[in-house]
Amino acid sequence: MGEALASIRDQVVIATKFGFDLDPDTGKQRGLNSRPEHIRAVAEASLKRLKTDRIDLFYQHRVDPDVPIEDVAGAVKALIAEGKVRHFGLSEAGVQTIRRAHAVQPVAALQSEYSLWWREPEAALLPTLEELGIGFVPFSPLGKGFLTGAIDATTTFASGDFRNVVPRFAPDARAANQTLVEVLGRIAERKQVTRAQIALAWLLAQKPWIVPIPGTTKLHRLEENLAAAKVTLAPEDLEEIERSTAAIAIQGERYPEHLQQLVGR
Repeated sequence: MGEALASIRDQVVIATKFGFDLDPDTGKQRGLNSRPEHIRAVAEASLKRLKTDRIDLFYQHRVDPDVPIEDVAGAVKALIAEGKVRHFGLSEAGVQTIRRAHAVQPVAALQSEYSLWWREPEAALLPTLEELGIGFVPFSPLGKGFLTGAIDATTTFASGDFRNVVPRFAPDARAANQTLVEVLGRIAERKQVTRAQIALAWLLAQKPWIVPIPGTTKLHRLEENLAAAKVTLAPEDLEEIERSTAAIAIQGERYPEHLQQLVGR
């Protein structure tokens, strides 16, 4: 990444994270670690690997129950004062944690899941972010691929695919959740775009400070996702989506139980 961005470093924003304790030999996660000394070590290592002098956005990957969030924010604040980090971010944090962190070092962005099939952030998270002036970076804006229409109850995933352990991707849940995909399909066909573009355009229409981050490994999908920024959903389109999805009860949790314990704290 550092080599690829070296010639255009000032034209891009680099975001990276800290907060997991990784085995140095295998790279496997051994738990959480947001102790201030670990945050600094991760920052220094990231700067070296990225061949840059600053990290534009430094996220805590998950809230660490063993380290007060004030200590975490203070450690990032020190890195910001030194010019090694520009902005502080949180990921999957709850409202009270966000407020406590923000009081020590202003939080620039929160990264959490948000899409047409995971709308829980609308209840308390979005109002809090708007109040505090914090940007929102939704991950899995396409429902880990489900909202594109490319996945149904018969789809099989590779052995190492995370979706194999996600309750929402169990075959019966996928079958039940197809109704949402059908709603997106009707609107996409009428507007002559794809389901993915409708899902992303819907997110962009919610708030001007929302920046979704769809993942892809294919260039044509990247181009498709970028084109969603040019899709305009009129008020009647948004009303139709709201009306059509209001009665749909999405089946299945978004994380297995042991991972669900790491979010919203």
